[in-house]
Amino acid sequence: MMGLVFDINSAELYTSWYQSHIGRAVEKSSEELILALLDPRPGERVLDIGCGTGNNLIFFNKLGFDINGVDASPYMISKARERLGNTCSLKIGRAEDLPFDDNEFDMAVLINTLEFLDDPLQALREAGRVASGRVFIGVLNSLSWHCLFGKTKGLFRESLLNHVRFYNIWELKSYVQMVFGRAPMTWKCVQTWPPYIEKIERFFTEMWNLKHCPFGLFLGLEVTPVYRVKTDNLPLKIRLKKAKQSIADGVGVENITLAKGDRGDERGLFI
Repeated sequence: MMGLVFDINSAELYTSWYQSHIGRAVEKSSEELILALLDPRPGERVLDIGCGTGNNLIFFNKLGFDINGVDASPYMISKARERLGNTCSLKIGRAEDLPFDDNEFDMAVLINTLEFLDDPLQALREAGRVASGRVFIGVLNSLSWHCLFGKTKGLFRESLLNHVRFYNIWELKSYVQMVFGRAPMTWKCVQTWPPYIEKIERFFTEMWNLKHCPFGLFLGLEVTPVYRVKTDNLPLKIRLKKAKQSIADGVGVENITLAKGDRGDERGLFI
């Protein structure tokens, strides 16, 4: 199964939500956590998985990243291309099967992407595969008051709620550990209070270290996978010539017999 792939109608609903008070708070929260957890360095290659229309890519561009985006929705990619032009490399592709080489990027990010996927574990595996360094995950917190009452208050509107799964920090850490094992990770949570207590937010902030309170609106988690093997992608500097007639012409794979103990996969070969 595939998660939600945005068409023009669902994209308009998501854009409407993104421009709402809560949507703007999520955008601000994600930017705050990226700066706090990733210590971004200009020039790094970043892949935004589930980039949508490019909101996060615009922020990454301002930070001086070499920006790249991928999304399963051709419509969203077309809108991102209109906004970003030639400043960004954009591709159509699924988070669970990324059209990129191993270790192609310094960092991979999934911001409000896991919520819409049917196979978040595979998406995390793919993020770790294409990133040579860090992976950043940003999700709406299922334990926040916004998400707990989201269905009745129209957080995403009814048509999108059927496709959204929210996460808490324990679920998110469990997923990351299943994929990356005991890799170093750090997380923080950004608080967005209901209007009736926003005025006393400073009081709560001074009393508790709310960056690690599990009830905020937006969770950010950074993991640095510990790779056992890394590929070194070397560019091909010579032009391949047309191959000569093979002496094996006419010999099918079914006619090739491997001696006992000569299994191709054990030598790094796949037949």
